[in-house]
Amino acid sequence: MMIFKGSGVALATPFTENGIAYDTLEKLVEFQIENGTDALIACGTTGEPATMTDEEQRSVIECVVKASAGRIPVIAGVGGNNTAHVISCAKAAQAAGADGLLAVTPYYNKCTDAGLIAHFGALADATDLPIVIYNVPSRTGVNICASVYEKLCCHEKIAGIKEASGNISQVVETARLTRGKAALYSGNDDQVVPLLSLGGSGVISVVANIMPKYMHNMVMNYLNGKMKEASEMQLEINPLIQALFSEVNPIPIKTALRMMGFDMGPLRLPLTEMGDKTYNNLLAQMRQFGLCD
Repeated sequence: MMIFKGSGVALATPFTENGIAYDTLEKLVEFQIENGTDALIACGTTGEPATMTDEEQRSVIECVVKASAGRIPVIAGVGGNNTAHVISCAKAAQAAGADGLLAVTPYYNKCTDAGLIAHFGALADATDLPIVIYNVPSRTGVNICASVYEKLCCHEKIAGIKEASGNISQVVETARLTRGKAALYSGNDDQVVPLLSLGGSGVISVVANIMPKYMHNMVMNYLNGKMKEASEMQLEINPLIQALFSEVNPIPIKTALRMMGFDMGPLRLPLTEMGDKTYNNLLAQMRQFGLCD
């Protein structure tokens, strides 16, 4: 039931002053597919769904599905802290043509381990789509421990794990307890090769917005036995990764896409534009990699 292997891009959403810039979104999808991305993730964290209406989220997923035209899988972000609402969004994503779901842990109101199991179990029962569970405790305040993953991955619809805890010891134990049950994806661009070494299947990447071919090649090099080449690529790109996370995502990646000529429009409050110091450092790194003038 693996949805994809390789590099999936956490697509940034281009906005207008009053809505979604669909023309630019279609261009982004084409840019990704032409450059080897293995899956498209619409309305993940990088897509700013927290500031979108339900209708905007549905329309973005529909646009990405239509633009991709079945060439690679489309995974729809549907996570939230109200299980009933998450299920409603999941059903809308299935109706829009998504191939899978990405669901973050419930945030703010939090829950116990039993609540995590009940929440994701209810979501998994609600549609026909495979699910990638997304663990990013720095944003949600909730962490999925390895033993909870083990229980969750017994459900046939839970097909993958996006691990962005940054805790390698936890990821090792998660990989041990879930191997053969769910695909493991890195949720941190600076830890792709380390997770691949634990049996991972790829990455759900922010950096792939601007370097899709590079991220695809790095993963495939490792999976095809070219481990040294993959490791060198991971080390080479680290300064750019640091620049892209020098302010909260997706502020820098949308700025970087603008530098490349994509009309990304405004960020939505409470996100604001980059400061001068971090902007200039990002610009220098983009030039270093030949991504802009």
